[in-house]
Amino acid sequence: MSSVPSCPSCRQPMEVHRFASHAGPELELDICFACQGMWFDRHENLKLAPAAVVGLFKLLHEHREDQHLPLATSMACPRCVTPLQKGFDVVRSGRYMIYRCGRQHGRFSTFSSFMTEKGFVRHMTRPEIDDMAKRVGAIYCTSCGAPVDIRKDHACPYCRAAFSLIDPQAVARAMEGYAEAGARAKLQAAQAAPVDIGDALVALERDRTRAERERQKKAFTSTSDDDDSSITGDLLAVGVGLVWAMLKAS
Repeated sequence: MSSVPSCPSCRQPMEVHRFASHAGPELELDICFACQGMWFDRHENLKLAPAAVVGLFKLLHEHREDQHLPLATSMACPRCVTPLQKGFDVVRSGRYMIYRCGRQHGRFSTFSSFMTEKGFVRHMTRPEIDDMAKRVGAIYCTSCGAPVDIRKDHACPYCRAAFSLIDPQAVARAMEGYAEAGARAKLQAAQAAPVDIGDALVALERDRTRAERERQKKAFTSTSDDDDSSITGDLLAVGVGLVWAMLKAS
């Protein structure tokens, strides 16, 4: 590509990363880690090879402590600057939000929407939700990215999506559908043991808080490391970390 496109949300230059394609030549995907989104030219999301998915998880894990920006209320296509149209797609693993160019140049997908599209998520069980509500004050919706008070809401009040999370075993099952036999065997052998998601969320957000304090070189005035009720849990980042640990062990 001749130039690096701007992120549809923050309008800053996106990073170009190359990934393996099952259709032949490598794909160049445009990624904004601040907005946690990817731009797919038309049909690119359908061409990623299993090795590309592994590479993407590695990238997301490496950028897990990056500062995140909220998505803009109005976004534009990086190819033609036409306003993107917000909509929903539905797959077996759930409903996810997508932003399409009306001129069919492509689509902007958040990381969490991409995970739902590929079948890498599962709905949280009622016991998991109740247990997590005792540990954290809120979570980010894996469908639209909005912060949700898990202590009072039983689904996202903004997009009505059920609470879901990236699950290493769901990733293994999804990749079985199109991975080569060798990769399939590795994933089956490396399926992760059950992990306490609540504990993982608290640990991740504490690490992020410490990293942010280092960046700003001062402490927050009203938050201590032990105040878990102030935490907004990032289920996407926790899931990426668990999956990357599984993939490294394979």
